[in-house]
Amino acid sequence: MIQLTTPISDEDLANVNVGDQISISGTIYTGRDAALPQFVELIKKGEVPFDVDGMVIMHTAFSDAGIAPTTSSKVEIESTIPFLSKSGVKVHIGKGMLSDETVKSLDENNSIFVITPPVAALLTSRVKKKKCVLFENEGMEAMYELEVEDIPGIVGACRGEKL
Repeated sequence: MIQLTTPISDEDLANVNVGDQISISGTIYTGRDAALPQFVELIKKGEVPFDVDGMVIMHTAFSDAGIAPTTSSKVEIESTIPFLSKSGVKVHIGKGMLSDETVKSLDENNSIFVITPPVAALLTSRVKKKKCVLFENEGMEAMYELEVEDIPGIVGACRGEKL
């Protein structure tokens, strides 16, 4: 298992390949249909209150009931992946198939897509701290900053290849 700690650098991803099992610890952010398009707009305006470079985003809502990945191939989510990768996001965590065009954009920006097991209890047990950081009015679809330990996943897209 490859251990990654945020923020993620290009060097951290140098030996990561499609199908590798990984574990992510550190600070990750959540976002899905309601938050990610708004997040893109904040980046374009230069109004993000934290560093995007090396960031990990999990495509999920967050509530006290837990977290589990949502389908990343939803238009509102997948359409943000190329821009967010270009802006410094290194790892996108979710589920579902990505288009060849999105996989190519990940490759161009040395970013990867990680598939997590859809087991809410397992993932939620790895969250150590949480804080709403953007779009609080979106409720559980707001953007959260999470401190996590050993979020497991399998690399689903890397260097232009996908599972």
